[in-house]
Amino acid sequence: MALSKHVNVDRVIKESRDKHQTHKDSHPSTSGQASYSYGERYATNPIPKYNLASKGIGADAAYRVIHDELSQDGSTVLNLASFVHTWMPPQADLLVHENVSKNLIDSDEYPATQILHTRCVSILADLWHAPSVKEAVGTATTGSSEAAQLGGLAMKKLWQQRRKAAGKSIHEPGPNIVMGANAQVALEKFARYFEVECRLVPVSVESQYRLDPKKAMEYVDENTIGIFVILGSTYTGHYEPVKEMSDLLDEYEAKTGNYVPIHVDAASGGFVAPFVTPKLLWDFKLPRVVSINTSGHKFGLSYVGVGWVVWRDKIHLPKDLIFELHYLGSVEYSFSLNFSRPAAPIIAQYFNFLHLGFEGYRSVGLSDMQNARLLSRALEKTGFFDVLSDIHRRIGAKSQEETESPNIEDYEPGLPVVAFRFTDDFKQKHPEVQQKWIQTLLRSKGWIVPNYELPPSLEKTEILRVVVRENVTEVLIDKLIADIIEIIEELIDSGSSMHALNTLEKMQRSKKHEHKESNLKKGEGSKSHGTYARPC
Repeated sequence: MALSKHVNVDRVIKESRDKHQTHKDSHPSTSGQASYSYGERYATNPIPKYNLASKGIGADAAYRVIHDELSQDGSTVLNLASFVHTWMPPQADLLVHENVSKNLIDSDEYPATQILHTRCVSILADLWHAPSVKEAVGTATTGSSEAAQLGGLAMKKLWQQRRKAAGKSIHEPGPNIVMGANAQVALEKFARYFEVECRLVPVSVESQYRLDPKKAMEYVDENTIGIFVILGSTYTGHYEPVKEMSDLLDEYEAKTGNYVPIHVDAASGGFVAPFVTPKLLWDFKLPRVVSINTSGHKFGLSYVGVGWVVWRDKIHLPKDLIFELHYLGSVEYSFSLNFSRPAAPIIAQYFNFLHLGFEGYRSVGLSDMQNARLLSRALEKTGFFDVLSDIHRRIGAKSQEETESPNIEDYEPGLPVVAFRFTDDFKQKHPEVQQKWIQTLLRSKGWIVPNYELPPSLEKTEILRVVVRENVTEVLIDKLIADIIEIIEELIDSGSSMHALNTLEKMQRSKKHEHKESNLKKGEGSKSHGTYARPC
């Protein structure tokens, strides 16, 4: 067979199967019902990938086939790339299982569930210091992406109302929204999907890889519907300075009369800042902040499928976005993009509010930050890495300074995220070692740690990033640090792409002991006689 650049896997497998079925009677059926072992007929036949099979298989076999295929996924415990929470107590699992079939929109059928939803909104409004919890309004969403888009839509509608009231056009030149180039793609999605010009403010090392408020003001004009300010950049975990942005917009309005509100994208920080750094000014304490979104399934510690958006009061949620529903015997009001929505994640969120309380969330948050500081310091002390995130440094310190303090308020506020890269000195001494190899070699050990470029204007800089969630305990941090150091030292000794493959092979060898001295070395055992002596 001739070599080609691309091998069609499906075709190769199809051509490699037995041409004739040789075991026709090996899987008997009873009463027309298949009763094969393990995967039933899919033990030796391809599963349907592109069409629906005419006949099904037993539930047990279907479970086993799917379960086995999903075993190829990465470990949720060792997935340090994602912000999404992956663990809840068994009691929460039970609640989720009991309510997995409930649809949140069916409020007349599930009134108690709707009450829990309303309580969650009120709790968040209070946590984020809404002027009046009774006047604040909000809703659950599928995640922070939908929530941020709702916040953007509300600002667009209010901008249109102000323009029309002033007798000005809403089409020429049209609305725009300002955000840092480090914005998560969901914010850019809002602009593209809802026809708003997206004005991305370049980020820099000096701006700590996040929105620079002074620079942002250069992009603001009378057609700016608002500014997305991010409480926790997905790149480095830095909080954007909401208070500074608000002050500059106050000055701008006083000079021009143009009102520009702020929506805070607190997808992660909305469940970190209130507990870890409660003195930080970023929420509804600032009058210019009109809405906030967050992810319950990130540092809200719930399973995936729940986000939240809250407006400071009903005035900032335009009536154009509120639909009155006469449905299934009741009248309800909806202002989300989705209609049907699983109720279980909302119930899981309320479980956390009840179970953890303020002290519980603070305890988890402080532990996350402590482990993130441990990882940050250890990486810098190796001499191999610069750490771009600043949560292990004291407020206002120079880039490489750090502090040991029992007071969390002494540290730069931010998410428990560690972003790091090779030092310039390391790259100069070992130009043959590529940083992206670290991601691949860590994956061979089970760790999922992404290596990717910084936002536009800094895209030539690649970073590795670790998100320290609740389940990333110090035991895992210790092991991660040891594995990173081992990989780097092996790469230094090797120093080529071919040697990187050799390193990969070494990384996959299981260790019997944690200390090198405890492992038997070559020559310390009896000489091999060529037989295969490893026990089965």
